[in-house]
Amino acid sequence: MLRVEHMSKRLGAFCLDDVSFTVHDGEYFVILGESGVGKTVVLELIAGLVAADDGDLYWDSENLRRRSIQQRRMGLVYQGQALFPHMTVRGNIAYGARGHGAEWAQKWAEEVGVGHLLERRPDTLSGGEAQRVALARTLASDPRCLLLDEPLAALDLHARAQLRGLLRQIHKSGRTIVHVTHDYEEAVSLATRIAVMNRGTIVQTGPPEEVFHRPASEFVARFVGIRNILRGRLASTGPYTPRFNADGLSISVVTDAAPGPGMIMLRSEDVTVSRAPIESSAQNVLPGVVIDVLRTPGGMEVLIDIGAELAAMVTPESVAQLDLAPGENVWVSFKATAVRFVGDEA
Repeated sequence: MLRVEHMSKRLGAFCLDDVSFTVHDGEYFVILGESGVGKTVVLELIAGLVAADDGDLYWDSENLRRRSIQQRRMGLVYQGQALFPHMTVRGNIAYGARGHGAEWAQKWAEEVGVGHLLERRPDTLSGGEAQRVALARTLASDPRCLLLDEPLAALDLHARAQLRGLLRQIHKSGRTIVHVTHDYEEAVSLATRIAVMNRGTIVQTGPPEEVFHRPASEFVARFVGIRNILRGRLASTGPYTPRFNADGLSISVVTDAAPGPGMIMLRSEDVTVSRAPIESSAQNVLPGVVIDVLRTPGGMEVLIDIGAELAAMVTPESVAQLDLAPGENVWVSFKATAVRFVGDEA
C-alpha cells in the first residue's frame, strides 16, 4: 500500500500544497486535473526524482523518503516514452530487465504486444508502439507500483483505445497503478478510484461514480463536464422533499443538507425533454423554450430557457422526432434524486 502524507514542494512560483492520499494494493488510482496543477510533480516525488520539502511517503510501513530511487522500486512511464534512440526495442526492454535476464525481457515484450518489434529502433515505431515499449521496459524492472504520466495523451484514437485495453489487462494481473491525466473520460474508463487536483492540492477523492455523479464543489462539477450549475438557497426541509429556490425557480432536491445558500448540480444526461408534460416519477417538471441545439461527441445538447439556462443531452433521433429548434416550446423533467445540492459551508 502506498501512502502519501502531507507532501509539499515549491518549484519556482508553483507550490504543491499538503497532498495526501492512499493507494491500496492492486488499485488503479487516477489523479485527474488540468495541465499545470502538479500531477507530474506528484509522480516524480513518489519515484524519488524530486525531493519533497515536507511530508512523508510510505510503502506499507517503509518510509520511502529515506530510500534511493532504485530502492523505492517505482516504475515511471512518461508521456514522451524517453526510449533510448540508439538501442533497439530489445535493448530498451533489456535495459529495464537488468538482473532478470533475457528471457524476462522477452516475456514483457510479448506481454505488451511488441514481441515482433524487438529488432526495430524507436524512430521507426508509431506512438502506440513506442508507448508499449516504454511500458515493457518499466515492467521489466519489476516495480511494485506503476506510475503513468499522461500515457495516452499523444496517441490517436485507435492507439488510445488499444492501450487502454492493455492497461486494463496489466491492472487485472494485480499491478498497483497510479495514472495521471487531464481527461475525465479516460479516468472513468480505467480508475477504481480518482483524486481530483486543482492548484497544487487534492480537492476530492473517491470512486469514479461518486466523483462524477456527486462532485464536492463547483470546480469538480465543471471539470467533469456538468453543465447545469445553479446558485440559490435551500429552503427549510420539513416533512416534504426539500426545495431549492433560485431566480424565481423552485426545484425539488433530495438532500439531508441544512437549509441555506449553496448550489445545485444536474447532469445534462438526467434531463428529459418532451413536447408536453409527461407522467413519470420526476418531481421537477418545468416549461421552457429552446435556445439552441448543438452537436457534441456525446450526442445532441439542447439548451433550454426555464428561467435559467438548462442543458439536456438527447439523441439525434429525439431532436428529429420532437422537432427541436430554437424558439420551440418544450417541457423538461428530472428527478429530485438526480439533483445534487452543495451548501456554501461544505
